[in-house]
Amino acid sequence: MSANNESLAIPTLYEAFIVWAKIGLLSFGGPAGQIALMHRMVVDEKNWLSEKDYLNALSFCMLLPGPEAMQLATYAGWRLHGVRGGLIAGLLFVIPGALVILILASIYSLYGDVPLMNAIFLGVKAAVIVVVIEALLRVAKKALLEPLHWLIAACAFTAIFLFNTPYPLIILTAAIVGYWHSRNASSGQVNTSGLAKLTPVTLSTVAIGLVIWFAPLLLLSALTEHKILVDIGWFFSKLAVVTFGGAYAVLAYLGQDVVTQFGWLTTGEMMDGLGLAETTPGPLILVTEFVGFIAAFREGGFWLGCAGAAVTLWVTFIPCFVWIFTGAPYIDWLSKNPRLRGALTAITAAVVGVILNLSIWFAMHVFFSSVEHHQNGVLNTWLPDWATLDWRVAVLTAVCAVLALGYNWGIGKILLLAAVAGIGIQFLLPLS
Repeated sequence: MSANNESLAIPTLYEAFIVWAKIGLLSFGGPAGQIALMHRMVVDEKNWLSEKDYLNALSFCMLLPGPEAMQLATYAGWRLHGVRGGLIAGLLFVIPGALVILILASIYSLYGDVPLMNAIFLGVKAAVIVVVIEALLRVAKKALLEPLHWLIAACAFTAIFLFNTPYPLIILTAAIVGYWHSRNASSGQVNTSGLAKLTPVTLSTVAIGLVIWFAPLLLLSALTEHKILVDIGWFFSKLAVVTFGGAYAVLAYLGQDVVTQFGWLTTGEMMDGLGLAETTPGPLILVTEFVGFIAAFREGGFWLGCAGAAVTLWVTFIPCFVWIFTGAPYIDWLSKNPRLRGALTAITAAVVGVILNLSIWFAMHVFFSSVEHHQNGVLNTWLPDWATLDWRVAVLTAVCAVLALGYNWGIGKILLLAAVAGIGIQFLLPLS
């Protein structure tokens, strides 16, 4: 232990288990609230990590694909008790919310067409638009630090909104631009001494992680009759690799593919899923579990839906453990590598443009009952039928935006208000 860490407390595995369980049960409010909760408990109250260690780990996790808060918990557990501690911290961060999502998705699948449920989700959809816009502003504030970042964000938005460019291609292009820019802007040689740490232990970690990740998918491909489970597994595995920027970047890639390419869910159902994930503990990326459950449920009922949820959770979160257990020993070196940081910063800037596309796409499908796909040569866009505007949802969204952005209301209060307002709107102001 370094000199600046000599005064840190060292918990027993049981003490850490209790704290990670408490964090998992209380981790409402999205990544910002979850990161703040962990900081208060792990750094301020328990003194298990130093401020510097915590912030370095946070910076590293924000540069990874997947949910940064869950990965940060996994790193903290690894730092305290190795792989065993990382598994405990990461799993306890996910399991409570995953169980709640499974219950809510089951209820939604069985009773989603009940008028009361439809009314509640009418309001929830309006609030979700504001939640996504708020995330866009938060990410943009951190990511767009120089003119190049603004240009990357604008190009990313144009590429996906007008030309339907695949999300992985956008991410790869941004990474190359960011790396090249940092290569030209930085002077001197990049410190590569950290690469000497690439030991057989690291290689074995990667190998074991890949086997654990993909072996069940290969078995499914060979043994199951239900192709939907195989499709879910491979789709979400790909998602786990390319979704830099957290849950909202996942939605940007997930939403249109799930709705338009696979037809697993409707746009409204995608937004309902996000609304459920926003109101439960755990990472927002648990919305993928909702998608996996609904897609499989429609193919074979409740138990196949549970299997779809399990497969989704496996391929969504196993990669997170692989990233952390592989990269954690290299955090100091990665934080000092200007070229890599440049590439990852450019990826984050591209995510801003992608989330802007998501915001517009969601808003069109919530405000208008008819949104048409138009293709003219290479141009590939969605345009609403203005005659189908639902003014009730537009007004409710505006109210939620004022409360969130003007009065700093929390997500939970806004979702509750929107759900109640949705009931009133649906039954008191029905559309003719």
